[in-house]
Amino acid sequence: MAVCTVYTAQSLNSTCSISTHSKSHLGFHQRQVIFYIKRTNKRHNTSTTTSVKITCSSSADKTVVIGLAADSGCGKSTFMRRLTSVFGGAAEPPKGGNPDSNTLISDMTTVICLDDYHSLDRTGRKEKGVTALDPRANDFDLMYEQVKAIKDGVAVDKPIYNHVSGLLDPPELIKPPKILVIEGLHPMYDERVRELLDFSIYLDISNEVKFAWKIQRDMAERGHSLESIKASIEARKPDFDAYIDPQKQYADAVIEVLPTQLIPDDNEGKVLRVRLIMKEGVKNFNPVYLFDEGSTISWIPCGRKLTCSYPGIKFTYGPDTYFGNEVSVLEMDGQFDRLDELIYVESHLSNLSTKFYGEVTQQMLKHADFPGSNNGTGFFQTIVGLKIRDLYEQIVASRAGAPVTVAKA
Repeated sequence: MAVCTVYTAQSLNSTCSISTHSKSHLGFHQRQVIFYIKRTNKRHNTSTTTSVKITCSSSADKTVVIGLAADSGCGKSTFMRRLTSVFGGAAEPPKGGNPDSNTLISDMTTVICLDDYHSLDRTGRKEKGVTALDPRANDFDLMYEQVKAIKDGVAVDKPIYNHVSGLLDPPELIKPPKILVIEGLHPMYDERVRELLDFSIYLDISNEVKFAWKIQRDMAERGHSLESIKASIEARKPDFDAYIDPQKQYADAVIEVLPTQLIPDDNEGKVLRVRLIMKEGVKNFNPVYLFDEGSTISWIPCGRKLTCSYPGIKFTYGPDTYFGNEVSVLEMDGQFDRLDELIYVESHLSNLSTKFYGEVTQQMLKHADFPGSNNGTGFFQTIVGLKIRDLYEQIVASRAGAPVTVAKA
């Protein structure tokens, strides 16, 4: 808890009024101390009164903010479940709140969906001829103000976009958690929001794989026809290329999912090649490496210690450049037959930020039923989750000795 001390000259007569729970038009809930200071000029026998609002906060209490960007149907929900599991506690909707809330809360994390910052409901977008990907359909000013408030330890009344009705529902109270994850289409689009992020991830799914995934999800789970799925993808593609895809240049880590290169002319999309692209020089983040950091490695581990059916597994690792940034790239092509044998691969990787030997394998086995658990998508999502835990712990440790800040408004 931060303590504020205000020093005044003895010649000043001052009074103090405390506002214990104020609320702004942006939905902020905060505590402020308001000092009314009376200054007396004896020579002219006059006095003036001024007010100073002081908000006290400790940098150690600030929320760590993680951004996750991806198109619809690209595995954000699965990644969120893997990430929150690393921190412990089940992620569930707010208790007693709107049953159609998009928010997930666990012991340490709160995940908010940036769809909640749509400024237009489904009917409004249709009338204006814009998609949800278009910035004109989203309120970036409110997004920035509320994410900043949460990061600074201030609760907000966040709007809710109802995916069932397509309408904007009444807001819900979001209290500052230890870790806030903002996931959706635009976490890195607005420069102001981007600068609030302590770490950012982009899920980059190739068009071929994205189409296969959307067919599986939308046909099996939502009853959509193949023709409607194709039409939806084509309608969204120009806006995706213009507003969503460019965000990957700002990401600290990119998980890129591509068709396999192990099967010539593969069209089924069942076997995947996944690349973990890790930006160098990111504070509190050291890229994972295979065998020898900075070297160029090609490794086929299938054999006596790792069971692999056709077409096998191939790992590669090495330095590269990505949008002008120096990066390290770890790639896995193929899939596992037995998750318990994954520890063999894990033992050859360094900078995993695990707490104990085999923790990556344990997490993978824990969620063996999650999509991607037999290939690089689940493997690299798990690794990134552990890296984010390590990043959080480093930030908290560095803030522990930081001085208390007093911000004047």
